[in-house]
Amino acid sequence: MDWAVYLLKCSDGTLYCGITRDVERRLAEHNGLSAGGAKYTASRRPVELVAAVPARDRAEALRLELRIKRMRRAAKLAFFIQADIAAASQPEG
Repeated sequence: MDWAVYLLKCSDGTLYCGITRDVERRLAEHNGLSAGGAKYTASRRPVELVAAVPARDRAEALRLELRIKRMRRAAKLAFFIQADIAAASQPEG
């Protein structure tokens, strides 16, 4: 997976969506364990990863992020749950 769109749940219950090439590194940044992260999540720590979905390239990741950010909360969660189910049902190989 070159790029991923990820969804975080902040300590205040809000959601944060972003893109990255390394989800674990980005999660550590958002939680203040390393330099970086977003101003939004800095005051809402700790954050936890809800899910991440792969994207072919940066452009696709940005388009998907924008689409997700326009969704209501329930739709965002449903989208990532559906994507997680679809990924789990794919045969490895």
